Amino acid sequence: MRTSSDVVIECDRLGKRYRIGERQRYSTLRETIADRSYRLFMRRQTAAEPPSIWALQDVSFEVRRGNVLGIIGRNGAGKSTLLKILSRITKPTEGRALIRGRVGSLLEVGTGFHAELTGRENIFLNGAILGMRRAEIVRRFDEIVEFAEIGEFLDTPVKRYSSGMYMRLAFAVAAHLDPEILVIDEVLAVGDAVFQKKCLGKMGDVSQSGRTVLFISHNMLAIQSLCSDAVWLDQGRLRELGNSRDVVHHYLREVHTPQVDRVWSDDEAPGDQNLRLQRVSVRAEDGTNAISVRTPLALEFQYAIARRHLRLNLNFFLNNEEGVVIFNSDTRLIDLAPGVYRSVCRIPGDLLNAGTHSVSVAFVRDEAHMMVESADVVVFDVEDSTHARGSWYDRWPGVIRPMLEWDTGSAEGEILPLTATGSRE
Repeated sequence: MRTSSDVVIECDRLGKRYRIGERQRYSTLRETIADRSYRLFMRRQTAAEPPSIWALQDVSFEVRRGNVLGIIGRNGAGKSTLLKILSRITKPTEGRALIRGRVGSLLEVGTGFHAELTGRENIFLNGAILGMRRAEIVRRFDEIVEFAEIGEFLDTPVKRYSSGMYMRLAFAVAAHLDPEILVIDEVLAVGDAVFQKKCLGKMGDVSQSGRTVLFISHNMLAIQSLCSDAVWLDQGRLRELGNSRDVVHHYLREVHTPQVDRVWSDDEAPGDQNLRLQRVSVRAEDGTNAISVRTPLALEFQYAIARRHLRLNLNFFLNNEEGVVIFNSDTRLIDLAPGVYRSVCRIPGDLLNAGTHSVSVAFVRDEAHMMVESADVVVFDVEDSTHARGSWYDRWPGVIRPMLEWDTGSAEGEILPLTATGSRE
């Protein structure tokens, strides 16, 4: 692998193997001795090699100073294992990982915190672990406390903190104590929307200051907006490395395999003894097989009602491939007699943008009680169209791309009607 003074992380044929059933922890001296005795006893019991699994295998890439690298993949793909190796928490089984610079890690809520110490004491403890001098920590102390919003509880032991307070303080410490490389695993999985927005903004500031960030998240919008490049791990192997938008697009297309018709058997159907969702499908109303941005669609929902006097709302949420809700629609079903029903919602053409879409369904009783909730029941692709595109060949921006009516005329009074596309299709 080529080297450069600008490269701060090098992974060369990195691999990590775990033996199934092996106990792995970070223990006291007494526990370590007991653990070695246990292993010796087990070796005497059986000569067979215990089964193992490769969490990472043959992973090679490099990260340059100031880059923000997103790491994506399904659960169990090896993302957290990779960050633990880069944070020097665990050693690789094979290959090597070279890190040039001081690493600050936030791999789980409260990483590195001591439960019996106060928030104030943990700030200084974490700074010392990062190798910072007391004067450096004092200089950033007020910023950390203000960001974490824990001033009132600063001298309270962190074991009494809520998970949200833990996360706010942990992220504030990791981001403000000036590590040259910041390693973050799913920081946005905890906390409210306001805190998540603060985290994203701070991570952007960190990257603009020339520091390097490695960021694991299942939030594809955050990966695309924050990260210049992305790594896609698949079953422990490097599947793709490149521009974050391209990598995320390829990943989501594989994860969201199109399924335009979903039928459940009686024992699998979402619902209860009062209501069962039996089938959801999406079809092109013009009879074509392929769905383009110009195609009118029909969403069909079939369900069985077994009890009278159910005041129901049938809701569906249409999501794009990043998981953003494009819109929500519902129909009110009041006091339908027991039986099997079909509801159809029509979506006009020239509304959706190209890409992968999914439909989530919910039945709500009396406008307050959730009876059925099922996510991503059908998935379908919307293809692009060359109609009225002109010389624009890239993917069109925006969640939707409607065809809108325009009037253009002389400013002196005469109106010349014409139709143009609001989406520049």
